[in-house]
Amino acid sequence: MDTVKVMSNLEDILKDLGIPAELIHPEALLHQDLQLDSTETIEVALALKRRLGINVKLETRRDKSLAEVCTLIESVMSEQMTSQN
Repeated sequence: MDTVKVMSNLEDILKDLGIPAELIHPEALLHQDLQLDSTETIEVALALKRRLGINVKLETRRDKSLAEVCTLIESVMSEQMTSQN
């Protein structure tokens, strides 16, 4: 899955949580810019699991940008594909 599709899925999830579309961009930080609390961060991770079938840990001390989350998602998906082959 390419970065555009990953970001699109992430945007859809964030919009479902009520985040305004104008706030969603690659440099936006989950906590500082989007104001996600720990529960909402877990909801994003669960939505990614439902949509993409991956487990991504987003609950860390360091705030992540959406671009960093996309990179993390792509990395996990790549690892899964490698382990399946």
